[in-house]
Amino acid sequence: MPSGIDRRHPDACPGAVELHQAADGGLARIRVPGGTLSAAQWDVVRLAALELGSGSIELTSRANLQIRGLTSGIELGARLRACGLLPSDTHERIRNIIAAPLEDNQALVDALDAALCADPSLAALPGRFLVTVGASVSGLGGDIGLVDDALLLAGTDTGIRVSDPVDAVVTAARLFASMRGTAWRLSEVDGGVRKITEHFGTSDAPRITPAVTPVAPSAVTPGVPLGRLDAAQLPGVALRLTPWRSLVVPAGTDTSGLITDPSSPWHGVSACTGRPGCAKSLSDVRADVHRWLGEPEMSDPFGTIGVGTRSPQGALQSESIPSRRVPVHWSGCSRRCGRPAGDVIEFVATGDGYEEFR
Repeated sequence: MPSGIDRRHPDACPGAVELHQAADGGLARIRVPGGTLSAAQWDVVRLAALELGSGSIELTSRANLQIRGLTSGIELGARLRACGLLPSDTHERIRNIIAAPLEDNQALVDALDAALCADPSLAALPGRFLVTVGASVSGLGGDIGLVDDALLLAGTDTGIRVSDPVDAVVTAARLFASMRGTAWRLSEVDGGVRKITEHFGTSDAPRITPAVTPVAPSAVTPGVPLGRLDAAQLPGVALRLTPWRSLVVPAGTDTSGLITDPSSPWHGVSACTGRPGCAKSLSDVRADVHRWLGEPEMSDPFGTIGVGTRSPQGALQSESIPSRRVPVHWSGCSRRCGRPAGDVIEFVATGDGYEEFR
């Protein structure tokens, strides 16, 4: 494991039944491998958020869902089991499979999910374990990735080519489990990628360059402002979640309140929960983002935007950022929860304002 990383304690990723106790109540994270939800499943999640939680649903950077303000995970778990969203109590935290949302790959995702859940030895993998499927999400740093017949390891194409992708992913996951010690990610295991590569062998095929290709907002791929939906929205709609906190919905869906214009100032902006939901946060991050986007001189999302240290009163003292085409993420503390993968401009609360990272 790289020096400086202490993984002696288990990761604290919440599950759908084992809740994380946040400042605003219990937090459940519902894994949705591949991001696909039938209309009936989506309605189960919506009603659970309305009846058991705070009434909102959060989209994560791994295309999963979160419900906040819960008092218990028991009733939520029962509802999720009944609609097929919780097929395994033992493996539910490792069911992290991000799929390219505009590709026809859900059948492969379902086969991968079933095979991973069927292996008892994989139940102890950490909740940070991640599988990616498809070229447009290959750069999201999965422990194991598939792009056609290429098997990627720790986000890198080492030359492995496979004829049975499901068996290859399960085999690689078993090898990671056998050598990981206290590591949470394959990239943290010294020699881990090399050992798995030696097991499979490599080919002379041209190497794939991992990439992240976000879905642009449109009427059928709307973005969700700051990744938080009112649970009353989109009743009876089948949808697919993306790792960019957006959705793929049927044509003609009512997308009121969502981002459908690529030039919207909300496009590409994300934030952690912040106060009052998180006790560790040093600021009400979401309120600060609202004020930031509401400044008249910042209405042009693609122009020169002055953002830098913000005082608690909202005054700006800044250097200019050349372009806001680069995603912007706001965090309430140095943990930087919810940070998207890739090139991101970050603003991290310090207690006296925000520190900028590029």
